[in-house]
Amino acid sequence: MAEEEKNNATTPETQATDAASNDIKDRILGALETVIDPELGIDIVNLGLIYDISLDKDGLCTINMTLTTMGCPLSDLLTEQINQALSTVPEVKDVDVQLVWYPQWTTERMSRYARIALGIR
Repeated sequence: MAEEEKNNATTPETQATDAASNDIKDRILGALETVIDPELGIDIVNLGLIYDISLDKDGLCTINMTLTTMGCPLSDLLTEQINQALSTVPEVKDVDVQLVWYPQWTTERMSRYARIALGIR
């Protein structure tokens, strides 16, 4: 087997690890869907505010997210709700919410569900 093929080969162990990681990420996203933006009445996932999720081996979950506007006064409230929501995921021991402003949030980031709910085409 060529060296490149060895490096790219998936083993049952890596497949199981990938499946477990995807399951955890899905549960994290599910928990984040319970966090509702109080101004818009739509969850932060469907609004497209979540840019990245990572979970390290020690259980630190880093959430890179944005807000609909830079001056949004809800950042503390949303961070608190994110911490509460992720406390339901056993693998998450601590949460670090990082607000990012690039790329800038636009309505194109919203899911179809959120667009319909808000009457946006």
